[in-house]
Amino acid sequence: MDLHTAVYNAAHDGKLQLLQKLLSGRSREELDELMGEVATGGTPLLIAARYGHLDVVEYLVDRCGASVEAGGSVHFDGETIEGAPPLWAASAAGHLDVVRSLLRRGASVNRTTRTNSTPLRAACFDGHLEVVRYLVGEHQADLEVANRHGHTCLMISCYKGHREIARYLLEQGAQVNRRSAKGNTALHDCAESGSLEILQLLLGCNARMERDGYGMTPLLAASVTGHTNIVEYLIQEQPGEAQGCPQGARRCGSSTEEQVDGECYESCCPTSREAAVEALELLGATYVDKKRDLLGALKHWRRAMELRHQGGEYLPKPEPQQLVLAYDYSREVNSSQELEALITDPDEMRMQALLIRERILGPSHPDTSYYIRYRGAVYADSGNFERCIRLWKYALDMQQTNLEPLSPMTASSFLSFAELFSYVLQDRAAKGSPGTQIGFADLMGVLTKGVREVERALQMPKEPGDSAQFTKALAIILHLLYLLGKVQCSPSQEHLKHQTVYRLLKCAPRGRNGFTPLHMAVDKETTNVGRYRVGTFPSLHVVKVLLDCGADPDSRDFDNNTPLHIAAQNNCPAVMSALIEAGAHMDATNAFKKTAYELLDEKLLARSSVQPFNYVTLQCLAARALDRNKIPYKGFIPEELEAFIELH
Repeated sequence: MDLHTAVYNAAHDGKLQLLQKLLSGRSREELDELMGEVATGGTPLLIAARYGHLDVVEYLVDRCGASVEAGGSVHFDGETIEGAPPLWAASAAGHLDVVRSLLRRGASVNRTTRTNSTPLRAACFDGHLEVVRYLVGEHQADLEVANRHGHTCLMISCYKGHREIARYLLEQGAQVNRRSAKGNTALHDCAESGSLEILQLLLGCNARMERDGYGMTPLLAASVTGHTNIVEYLIQEQPGEAQGCPQGARRCGSSTEEQVDGECYESCCPTSREAAVEALELLGATYVDKKRDLLGALKHWRRAMELRHQGGEYLPKPEPQQLVLAYDYSREVNSSQELEALITDPDEMRMQALLIRERILGPSHPDTSYYIRYRGAVYADSGNFERCIRLWKYALDMQQTNLEPLSPMTASSFLSFAELFSYVLQDRAAKGSPGTQIGFADLMGVLTKGVREVERALQMPKEPGDSAQFTKALAIILHLLYLLGKVQCSPSQEHLKHQTVYRLLKCAPRGRNGFTPLHMAVDKETTNVGRYRVGTFPSLHVVKVLLDCGADPDSRDFDNNTPLHIAAQNNCPAVMSALIEAGAHMDATNAFKKTAYELLDEKLLARSSVQPFNYVTLQCLAARALDRNKIPYKGFIPEELEAFIELH
């Protein structure tokens, strides 16, 4: 174990005497180096602060000159926090004595992590009230510094259900109606977490019932998360019923409707009949899909139907533009009789839940497509793959229409399709019978949508080349091509497949390290795209399809490797032969002046049928001779010949 690691471990375990032994007599330069980050990303001081070793913290700062502001990586609740200063770690862990010590030694009370989280927010997250009181009361920590998502200390304390912290922050003047980047407020956070007492506290401070970026009110947020207590309270809430604002907290006015930046917002006014109806209908949908309680769903839907017909003045549901095949052409019920008939048809109830959610939340809300996919997965588990595929395709269309390219939800949909297709095709092969028909149309439809997603991503202002999500999208497309090789195709279908692959190649997409689709097709890492095995790479079939559609066999990645180099690194002579037959140069060198042949495993090399001299031309030898002997050629020969020489 090296000295740096030994110091880090001693700080982690709080072994002061061992630290003193390791560090005594060291020069200033040595101490500065030892106080820096180790391989895991944390500094000795950061780790000592995180685990509450006060004596070690003070020794490292006072005797060893450790910086109280030096950030690093620290682990909390299974996550790695980057750029965390020691004060943040001590606050997050609730070590008040260490917090006091660091602040006395000059730590900045508002120093943030890489995601803009302050020590105060860290203390609020895990409910360390005494740390919160100390940071704010003694050191005037800024209550309003929001993290990268725009979430404030009040919001996180509400979301985590820390009532006394929320009360204290309000007493200190926290802005009750502050909005995050996505438009949610502390009221939304209470509603999503089910913290009724905190919600009452906020309403007592005139928190406004605003809509977030998805158009969700706190009432709808409670419905979609299934917090019946919040829904019931907000539906029945009357002016003046909310608990009073904590003494000393800033109230926002006493009117039931306020105007802010030209917009009107409800404050503590009664919930409208229409809002109550939608909340109950959405709550019923949540009972169906999240709580799996069909009787509970019916109870809420009955109440909603009664409200729709209350006083003889019917609140009609909007007519759907068209009935949806994925929902089996179901339409929403409009009368109590139709509602009661659902008792005998649980499957129809599940379709009602999807219809209600899409109507109220809209196609842009993540939960809409999520629960469509969830219902499809349930059908798949019961063997009804046809119904699953219809629902998943509908959800994928919705995501591609409404979400940004390469959204994690869209990527998840593509991966689910690939895994499902792989499972069904393998199952059919194992049984030796036709079984469920997964055919060309199913695979081709998803492949086309995958290529469309790549095209959408490349139209974005930001280049997606180094994006892990973009690489994953390309990999899934290759897996779908792999699976297409397992189904029979007519000549016209083969033509359609080649047209789609040509569209992909025309985009010139690049994955990690500048890999083209052809590089990825010859790389074994492409196999690892999800939790379950789909295709196996390198894949000779996928390579041949890409080459047939015009993939450049001599394309280069960022290390100047051709696909032939990658195939050699993966010890795949059959793929190498296919590349060479397509015109790949066997003697092309990479950035390290290595040819593909030189990268082959020695044992494989001995029995390989790929012999370089069978493929090297006099032109190739001449190009290498020019480069090796440093003979000037630029400007003396045609440009295409210059490119040929540089290839070698």
